[in-house]
Amino acid sequence: MELISSSISNIRALEVKYGRPQNSVRLLAVSKKKSIKHILQAVNNGISHFGENYAQEALEKIEMLKKECKLTWHFIGPIQSNKAAKIAQNFDWVQSLDREKIAVKLNENRGSKHNALNICIQVNVSEESTKSGVAMNQAEDLCGIVENLPNLNLRGLMAIPAPESNFKIQREKYRELSNKFNDLKKIYPSIDVLSIGMSNDYEAAIAEGSTMVRLGTALFGARL
Repeated sequence: MELISSSISNIRALEVKYGRPQNSVRLLAVSKKKSIKHILQAVNNGISHFGENYAQEALEKIEMLKKECKLTWHFIGPIQSNKAAKIAQNFDWVQSLDREKIAVKLNENRGSKHNALNICIQVNVSEESTKSGVAMNQAEDLCGIVENLPNLNLRGLMAIPAPESNFKIQREKYRELSNKFNDLKKIYPSIDVLSIGMSNDYEAAIAEGSTMVRLGTALFGARL
């Protein structure tokens, strides 16, 4: 509980430090491998947005909690084609879209009975061959594809940079994506979310314009 309240306080203090509007940075609790008890502790601290990386684990949690509290669920992991239907039907957000094929599957399986599925394009800012995400110069093309799919709602960009301990370098990498985000907002008015910053670098992300930080270890402690 102390870690959770401390993280929330830190985010608000960083908004002030870097001249960001109050409450302009949303906290997304990364709850993968965490128990229902952990999630409820976060809920009791006012957190309502949760991110999961693994479809099956997440679907079990969504089912268990849907009657107990109203939560907003974000899928933030790589998307396998055979999991796209379940993800489309059960999540409120997908932050890890990086392929047209998956965009089409999500759109087909979302259906008109649900609100449009909120989408962030994952950008591979560190150009790592082992990491998901489109190249920076391909982000606009994928945004255009999502914009034209009726059951998807284009909301912004997400990134998971390579680990970096140097604060200046953290900021430089995030600044590059923030500039792209601002350029795309001029083209697509629905874009309003820059999902960058994790437990080890969220100060740099907030300094460079993040609107959503994704915290796991900072909230719940190290995974065993």
